[in-house]
Amino acid sequence: MNQQPIRTPAQCAQEQLEAYNARDIGKFAAVYADDVELIDLASGEVFCRGRHSLVERYGAMFERCVDLHCTLVHRIVCPPFVVDQEHVRGQRDNEIVHAVATYECHDGLIQRAWFFRGSLA
Repeated sequence: MNQQPIRTPAQCAQEQLEAYNARDIGKFAAVYADDVELIDLASGEVFCRGRHSLVERYGAMFERCVDLHCTLVHRIVCPPFVVDQEHVRGQRDNEIVHAVATYECHDGLIQRAWFFRGSLA
């Protein structure tokens, strides 16, 4: 029996980033738990609940935003959390979004993630 090792929190964050930049919804979703929650940190709103919802939301964005690309500016790993500072282009016309994502990882999957975004000034 050939069993894959469980991803570390840093590997979870990196794999989902690579899949995001490849706009590969299958690989992207595979890093998230079935019952994942994505939360807007500023409002506290859960804007995505469950892998099915994640596939619908991000799959549509991957199709719509052909120039989508996230550049990792800085990463802090403090298991089970990973905090990524990012610059995202391709979501908004001629604008780079400054974002911070915090991922909570357990058993090799992202269980919850919090996001806040702003514009680069």
